[in-house]
This record gives sequence, structure tokens and C-alpha cells, in this order.
Amino acid sequence: MEPSKSHIKFIIPCYNEAGRLNLAAFIDFLDSTSGQNVSFLFVDDGSKDDTKKMLHDFSSRHESIDLLALVKNVGKAEAIRQGFLSVNEQLDYLGYLDADLATPLSEINHFRKIIGEKKRPILIMGSRVGLLGYSEIKRNMTRHYLGRIFATVVSNILQLPIYDTQCGAKIIQAQIAKEVFRDAFISKWLFDVELIFRIKKLKSDYRSRIVEVPLRKWEDKAGSKIAFTYFFQAPFDLIRIFLRYR
Repeated sequence: MEPSKSHIKFIIPCYNEAGRLNLAAFIDFLDSTSGQNVSFLFVDDGSKDDTKKMLHDFSSRHESIDLLALVKNVGKAEAIRQGFLSVNEQLDYLGYLDADLATPLSEINHFRKIIGEKKRPILIMGSRVGLLGYSEIKRNMTRHYLGRIFATVVSNILQLPIYDTQCGAKIIQAQIAKEVFRDAFISKWLFDVELIFRIKKLKSDYRSRIVEVPLRKWEDKAGSKIAFTYFFQAPFDLIRIFLRYR
């Protein structure tokens, strides 16, 4: 399938993002691609600031922008899951991106090219790996090194050579997305790991149909909702996930 023919909707989870949302970037992207079968669903995760109002006004003025407003805060994993389950359109892929656009929207065109080249992969994963002469990845060094330790452990548990499970940019084939997201996740931050376990269980040919794509640009943004102390809680969540899916 040609990349331009693949219809993709991206879920953007938002919690108290009124001060960080760059809504103009979404309009610029849609204008630059003339819509080209890409749309966005913002999920307001029970925000207590003006995020919901901003998104309501924004979605009402733009055809390719939708809004799902959750009554209470449920966390990133559940907000994304509710977003996936709410989509009833005929799509080729569903994806999700972080609201702060740490992964810039320009990477979407790169992902769509991969869809055409790789014969409709099940899962495309953005990967924050710095490659000389190719990518510009700006990460907090402490988080980066802790993340590398975590990623190595996760790769061994999954028995897959994955460099970066936790990058907040992923695209999933729509026909299996509803099944993968049917049940609630164990962890609200490590759901990406659980997502891969679920795909492994569903598809016997997963090794050839999960594609990790080095991002050309990524930047740590201020105001992350993940507390630094969660790195000490993450191993316990990982153990719970492993025990469920081993």
C-alpha cells in the first residue's frame, strides 16, 4: 500500500496541557500535507486547567481534529486505550503521540513511508537512538542512562532486540488495535511493554512485523508527567507484567 493511501488517526493524550499545547503545529502539519489521510483524536484526561476548553474550541473548527473528554483523570495508558476504543472509522492504522510533541509531527511522514516499504507491519515503534549524521536526539542524560538499563532488561524479557520500548510514538495496524487495547493495562506508564507482549500472543509472525524506526528528531520537553522517582517503581510494574504474560 502506498504511504499516502494509508489512513491513520493519532491519539494525543492530554492532562493539564494548556500551557504546553502547540495547536498551531497540528494545523501547519495538516496544511502541509493537505490532510493526506491523517487525523488526530485528542483525549482530555480529566484536566483541571483550560485544556478541555482549548481542545473543544480547536476540534470544533477543524475537520481532521476530534476530541474525547474523559470525566476523571485515569492516567496515560487508560486515556490512550479509551481513545483507541472510541474510534469507529475505517482506518488502516491507529497511532499515538505525546502532547508535548517531543516527537515532532514531521516524523509522521517518515512512519508512513515505512508502512509502504515494509508491507503493512503490525507495529511501528519510534526509537530515540542518536545516530551520527542522521538524527538529532536531545535527552536528559540521567533519564537516558537509566532508560538504557531499563531497555536492556525489557529487551531480554521480551526476547526481542528492541532498543527503546518507551518512546511515545507508535503506530498499530487498526484491525488488531481494538483487540490489543480491549483490556486495561497493568501499568499506566509501562503499557508499551505490555502492548508488545499482547501482540506477541496474537501474532505468530510478530518478529517480522514489528518495526523499530530511529527517529530523526526528538527532544526532552519540560513538564513531564512522569516523576523521576517512578524509575524506582518501574521494576515492580515490570515484574507484574512479566508474571502475567510469561
